[in-house]
Amino acid sequence: MIRNAMPNFQQIFGTDPEAQASAPGRVNLLGEHTDYNDGFVLPTAIPQRTIVQLGFSQDAQHHFYAADLDERVSILADNPPSSGFASYVFGCIQLLQTAGYPIPPLNLYIKSSVPIGVGLSSSAAMEVATLRGVRLLLNLPIDDVRIAQVGQQAEIQYAGLNCGIMDQMASSLADTDSMLFLDTRTLERRVLPFPQGAEILVLDSGVHHALAAGSGYNQRRAECESAARLLGVKALRDITTTQATETLPEPLWHRARHVISENNRVLEAVKGVSAKRFGELMNASHASQRDDYEVSVPAVDTLVAILQETPGVFGARLTGGGFGGASVALVASGQAKTIAQDVLERYNSVGYAGRILVPA
Repeated sequence: MIRNAMPNFQQIFGTDPEAQASAPGRVNLLGEHTDYNDGFVLPTAIPQRTIVQLGFSQDAQHHFYAADLDERVSILADNPPSSGFASYVFGCIQLLQTAGYPIPPLNLYIKSSVPIGVGLSSSAAMEVATLRGVRLLLNLPIDDVRIAQVGQQAEIQYAGLNCGIMDQMASSLADTDSMLFLDTRTLERRVLPFPQGAEILVLDSGVHHALAAGSGYNQRRAECESAARLLGVKALRDITTTQATETLPEPLWHRARHVISENNRVLEAVKGVSAKRFGELMNASHASQRDDYEVSVPAVDTLVAILQETPGVFGARLTGGGFGGASVALVASGQAKTIAQDVLERYNSVGYAGRILVPA
């Protein structure tokens, strides 16, 4: 069966686009579930990107088209969508409007190579690309940090995911050649090199997740907030030793222990450790997510275990919000594709359907 070619902007809207912008997905190397606890994170951008083309609508409605979904949505400014990709896009536009920037009715065309549902922040890439496009089209005086902040609030207020700011900051500020160390409380950041002699490998477990309202993600955040209140601090970032959490009831003790130990792993990594030590920190991070935070699943645990025992792999872990999705590994330079082939052959032979994502 031959698939019909994907329609372009002109075919959908009848005119050519007047602006175009893009933004990458991200993979998080260390610092999982720490951003909404005011903690520390260490992501990098991935090669896959979301592209947004924009033009002016000829009526009173916004018109959004997602090429990869072949889905078109038309929206009046006072009638927000209840779900789907349009809720993220509309949220970005509406928050700019609320901030005092008049936004006329727009046509938006979205095309993405960032995989959906695997923990690589496809939603943040769409938000940042949308906001960059609107900024360019309307010449708005908003910087890259503000774009990240608006994108985060769009996801919270309009898509129902009470997320931290890591994904949007990574999509807005990170690149594929370095790591972005970010203090999510102060937004202070540093660009750091990868460990010497190492590169990144990202594999999809084949088990997709959904982190929107109703998922365990929002529950984990609520548990962390309860733990912080019981400990008398603003956020778990303010606790630096896991011993301080031992008075907490279950499951709050384990949730807090993960966040505190994960922050400490990030802070050690950014001192410039060897690839071997960085990998050990990644392995410990996965164990903590699996056992204390309880966000892993059997397929991901299997994939990570195979990675961790493969020659040339320094360390591996679940990446993203959890409940399925991708794993990230730190591997010897020049060996990523060979390692991926070996790992996926073993992983898929036991009934799973994994695939390589990075290097693309």
